[in-house]
Amino acid sequence: MQVMPHADEFIERDGFIADPLAELNAGQYGVLHKYKSRVLVILRGGCAINCRYCFRRHFPYADHHFGPAELEQLIELIQNDANINEVILSGGDPLMATDKQLDQLLTRLEQLPQLKRIRIHSRLPVVLPSRLTQELAHRLAASPLQAILVLHINHPQEISPALKQGLALWADAGITLLNQSVLLAQINADADVLTELCEALFAARVLPYYLHQLDQVAGASHFAVSDEVARALLHQLQVNLPGFLVPKLVREIAGEPSKTPL
Repeated sequence: MQVMPHADEFIERDGFIADPLAELNAGQYGVLHKYKSRVLVILRGGCAINCRYCFRRHFPYADHHFGPAELEQLIELIQNDANINEVILSGGDPLMATDKQLDQLLTRLEQLPQLKRIRIHSRLPVVLPSRLTQELAHRLAASPLQAILVLHINHPQEISPALKQGLALWADAGITLLNQSVLLAQINADADVLTELCEALFAARVLPYYLHQLDQVAGASHFAVSDEVARALLHQLQVNLPGFLVPKLVREIAGEPSKTPL
């Protein structure tokens, strides 16, 4: 239901637009600098799973290629802004890059003393757990930058035994593991499902991080859940779970300096 095209995608609904986070006007050279201390890199445009609710489903990845020239521009951007202390690798999916390519990128970023963290946002391990290689885990663990893997898992059925095995390898290497989910009608907009998801994540050594309200991207309105329902679900999670397993319910609003709690 998350990845198969559906006739409801042709329903036009007010407020659902091609670029809901106004990223096309905010970035250049494959880089988005929306938040004060973080810079986001559209490292790869490809992805192994095409989620129908993706807020970048209309994103022109061909215009945001990240290659050697763009890397030099990223380095210059960071050097010229002392506020930036974290680089987020996104996409598409940044784990579409090879271990060697990620090693080369890390080597350059590690030369910038102001940086503290490298964050990888990826859904790839859900469908290709073998991408969580021991070699990349060891490379990240050896870096002076603190490494964080932020997964995108929406339902407990997505956590396979193979994924748990790969996550254990990365956790043992000292990589911080977080998860962000999107609240989706007919998929996980249910307190029992979300409770099971949070418990399954923690059993796989992943801490629930964000529960996002759907970004209003054209073609995804049938996944939308009202804020009233979202808040009721959050309240039930607070009843069902210890506080450290309750994700933050947020919405991203274009132009805002941070995520907006709901």
